Amino acid sequence: MTTVAPIQALVTNISEQQNSTVPPSWGSLHPYQTNVLGTVLAITGNVLISISLNLQKYTHVRLLCQDSPAPYYTSKLWWCGILLMGMGELGNFAAYGFAPATLVAPLGCVSVIASAAISVAFLKEKLRSSDILGGSLAVLGTYLLVTFAINVQQEVTAAKIHKYVVSWQFLVYLALEFVLFVIFLYLYKKRGMKHIVILLLMSSLLASLTVISVKAVSGMITSSIKGQLQFQYPIFYLMLVIMIASCIFQVQFLNEAMRLYNATEVVPINFVFFTTSAIIAGVIFYQEFHGAALLNVFMFLFGCMLSFLGVFLIATNRVKQTSEIPYIDLGIIPKERSTEKIQPELNNVNSYGTVHDVGRTNDSPGEDAK
Repeated sequence: MTTVAPIQALVTNISEQQNSTVPPSWGSLHPYQTNVLGTVLAITGNVLISISLNLQKYTHVRLLCQDSPAPYYTSKLWWCGILLMGMGELGNFAAYGFAPATLVAPLGCVSVIASAAISVAFLKEKLRSSDILGGSLAVLGTYLLVTFAINVQQEVTAAKIHKYVVSWQFLVYLALEFVLFVIFLYLYKKRGMKHIVILLLMSSLLASLTVISVKAVSGMITSSIKGQLQFQYPIFYLMLVIMIASCIFQVQFLNEAMRLYNATEVVPINFVFFTTSAIIAGVIFYQEFHGAALLNVFMFLFGCMLSFLGVFLIATNRVKQTSEIPYIDLGIIPKERSTEKIQPELNNVNSYGTVHDVGRTNDSPGEDAK
């Protein structure tokens, strides 16, 4: 009688492992191994995103060189770039299910480094000394991020997410975020203040909710794949709605900043704001620095600072590429003797697109009609 219960338990355990479609080693991964898996997914995703952006850029450049350029969405190369973009974003999404948000978010600097290297190698852009220095600092910062990352194996479930949502730390943080967002939105809408810092701060405040919800959704999907289904809990769908809504409004403010300012200004500032917001969200909501050694926290933050500096050096002071044809071809102009290309005078904004004829400066339109 004493040996029947252990034998039955052993048979039950073996049958459960045979019926399970998930490898039993998934749940027994060391925290360092899960961090490495999440890091590989994040780095791969960011590299694919940088390749995608350069493919789309190359497609636009190649179409502009044609006599009768076709729409960019008819190019197979452009759709390849879109496919790689989707795969890269999927890799980043999956990375949040394995690694802490404080580690995945700063690894976005890999996309900046890879994009700069690809543009120099394949798009024949000029390699600057600041690119080499910035890339070196960003690589060193990435190494410190991965080496001193907080090795916390946190299984994200619906019960834990619900517990974190009602915690007083997050409620205070959410209230402060709401007040700041309302203030910035008032300055933007009512006062007409469209400074780059205001636009990107609003985007980063929404990005913190995006990071929280993305990790929640990705983590619950990962737990479901491991065998603990989470789809029956309402908190999963609430986080899914927050993720989609925050992404939509975040992209709107980011696009507005890209419309008003150069990409060389938007990219580094947005990277710093987004990464800082993601780290704060991970620390407060998921408590990812809880129990971490002081040396690990210091070296991790130092790696973030090196990555910030590297991205600034890579992205800033780039010469904006302009068209090799500096004129505007207006074709045949009615009642004008000259049909040559028209060159606007850069020193006089009022003369843009006009033709100056010295012999006819005193002629009025009525006389010309006569």
